[in-house]
Amino acid sequence: MNTKRGGIAVVLAAALVGVVGCEQGQNEPQTGSQAQQPPAQTPAPAAQTRAPARPASSVTGIPDRNDREAMLARGKYLVETIAGCGNCHTPHNPDGTLNQEMAYAGAFVIEEPAFKAYAKNITPDMETGIGSWSEDDIVKALREGVRPDGTLLGPPMSFLFYRNLSDTDAYAIAMYMKTVRPIRNEVPPSEYRFPLMPYGPPVTNVPDVPRDDPVKYGEYLAGPVGHCMDCHTRYKEGQIQWHLPGLGGNAYANVFGLGWTAVSANITPAALGSWTDEEIKRAIREGVSRDGRRLLPAMPFELYRNIEESDLDAIVAYLRSLPPLTEEDAQREPPEAQ
Repeated sequence: MNTKRGGIAVVLAAALVGVVGCEQGQNEPQTGSQAQQPPAQTPAPAAQTRAPARPASSVTGIPDRNDREAMLARGKYLVETIAGCGNCHTPHNPDGTLNQEMAYAGAFVIEEPAFKAYAKNITPDMETGIGSWSEDDIVKALREGVRPDGTLLGPPMSFLFYRNLSDTDAYAIAMYMKTVRPIRNEVPPSEYRFPLMPYGPPVTNVPDVPRDDPVKYGEYLAGPVGHCMDCHTRYKEGQIQWHLPGLGGNAYANVFGLGWTAVSANITPAALGSWTDEEIKRAIREGVSRDGRRLLPAMPFELYRNIEESDLDAIVAYLRSLPPLTEEDAQREPPEAQ
């Protein structure tokens, strides 16, 4: 399966960036600029809605959908760690850290030849954010790329990965985002120089991924939740190369408007095979490579540092299960073309 992506993976909108890190380009950090903003429009309020509740899961650690407190805790954990939504939707300081005074209020621009996209305000502000959206609306936008009015959202959101977010986690995220501090911040509409197309049929029910299989659960965390594999899977002419998972090699210029050029790393066993589990975890949590080199904060290390140990163990198990890919593999035709 190939898909038009048309853009940058490092700044994917509900959080971004992959697992082990980005190599640094030659550019030094520079302060980004604020975009001009049009007048605000006031949407009509919408009632809070939720998908039908179901019985509690027997899988340890997965909250009962009827337990709102547990769902909010799960949503907060995902948003503020692995999903890393603030990495795109929160403005960055000149040193790459997140400006928490504007948490989730959007603003920075992602410009590629095929589009000019603005990270949206996803706070529950009624006029400039998603305050009028129901939880169902948020889940549909997240997994299908469809706004409440039926129009399509575009790149660089990782919709092909988000489609596989479990119902529990998608609603946990939606519920939590309705509770964050509303911030008034009008963001310009994104511009696409190609027609936006649906990302697939409507998403119905996506089951929870059992946590007793670390590789499968790690694949879920690094894919639908953290979309690490979006950045770290090779792209060619705007299309994802599904047969090259984790090979990296995608270049991203002027990350977050801070003057940095980053290249997504090879995170397959061909590159990480000699790394210990603790070295991989340190790279994820602290942004420090095996040789002590600091990794660019294109990845939200300040969020990843709070990932639970068991989740990191699962991610590492998944990375070790990937085929050991090299640049030679990138030169071969994909299996469907052979």
